[in-house]
Amino acid sequence: MPPRMAVLTAIDEGDAQAVLVAYGLGPLRSFEGVAGGSVNSNFALEGARGRLFLRLYEEQDLAGAEHETAMLERLAAGGVPTPAPFRRVDGGLVSVVRGRPAALFPWRAGSMRCQAGVTADDVRQVGQALAHLHRVGAGESAPTSRFRFEELSRRLERIAASGDVRFAPLVPSLRASLEAAQQARDPKLPAGLIHSDLFRDNVLWDAGGNIAALLDFESACRGTYAYDLMVTVLSWCFGDDLDLGLGAALCEGYERIRPLSDPEARALSSEGSFAALRFTITRITDYAMRSDAVGPRVVKDWRRFMKRFDELQRLGQGGLRSMLGR
Repeated sequence: MPPRMAVLTAIDEGDAQAVLVAYGLGPLRSFEGVAGGSVNSNFALEGARGRLFLRLYEEQDLAGAEHETAMLERLAAGGVPTPAPFRRVDGGLVSVVRGRPAALFPWRAGSMRCQAGVTADDVRQVGQALAHLHRVGAGESAPTSRFRFEELSRRLERIAASGDVRFAPLVPSLRASLEAAQQARDPKLPAGLIHSDLFRDNVLWDAGGNIAALLDFESACRGTYAYDLMVTVLSWCFGDDLDLGLGAALCEGYERIRPLSDPEARALSSEGSFAALRFTITRITDYAMRSDAVGPRVVKDWRRFMKRFDELQRLGQGGLRSMLGR
């Protein structure tokens, strides 16, 4: 059973066996790295309880991982369809593997939707699940976003300082757009725990066409609910252009659980613009300019979210409010 390379940090058979012993789920039968993470190392382990999912937190410290896993346990208990982490034999939720905080989860079987396969019923379910998350997580203490205006501005400075001829010339335009989007945001919008990254690859579907699991709360933080809704719309309802029909269905599903206020409806354009710029900038810094991965790595094109930003500017506030029938 040769060790397989993880996305960022490699583990061996001894590491995997020790994890299962710590959770009382041994012996180890097999393990392999899961290529697909952008900031964490993920593995599939086979133990006495079947297939399990091991995550090594590459950017969070021990306290951050403990906060996230405890939050996931509470969200799952509240009915949010996300796997609750296993507790160790000693009662803890987090282990340390190769110097990294690590958590073990049940493996959720399911498929992911390709963009061409997304239906109105799918996005209604996604909208409802997102609204349910916002309601259940309302009392959670959430960290400040890692992608707030100040952090994105620092990333732009890094791009400019890099001298990379592919991206440094883009910085003045991106900076001006980011500043304009930030100024247009309403600081009084309802806010709380948000997922912040509910892309198609973070939702699993069962064979009956229902949501099996919401995944990857690595970016969960305190933010406005309208922003989280627009991150999800831009992730699920955009092929070559924004599909307003899918957007309307997603918002309909969301409002079945949590109706939007008038200020939130008016803010969809500014919140969506900020979201599109966030992913444009982070995909430049985290993917296009990064070359330190030790294993297979997903490549995500920053230009796809720049196109989303341009489309939102074209539509304006009125075009987006039409998704709500207002």
